[in-house]
Amino acid sequence: MPDVKVTYDKTANAAYIYFTDPQVSVRSAHTCPCDPIDVDGMINLDFDKQGRLIGIEVLAATSKLPEYVLQAAERRDPQGS
Repeated sequence: MPDVKVTYDKTANAAYIYFTDPQVSVRSAHTCPCDPIDVDGMINLDFDKQGRLIGIEVLAATSKLPEYVLQAAERRDPQGS
C-alpha cells in the first residue's frame, strides 16, 4: 500500500489527506461536507467521477488530528515554506 500524503496549512488550520497522487490532476467531482455536532468541526470528503474517495479535508485540524500527523505533513502555509 502506498504512503498517504498529508498537507497542512497552519494559517488556515486545515489539513488535506490525499488518497491519490497529488501530482496527478484528479479533480473532485463531488464534495460531501460532514459537519457532525459530535465532532465539533468540518470534514469534507472529496469523490471523483467514479464515486471513489480521493481525499479528505480537515478543518480545525489541530483539534481533529494527532500532532505527529501535522508535524509530518507537507506544509502549505508561508511559515512552512
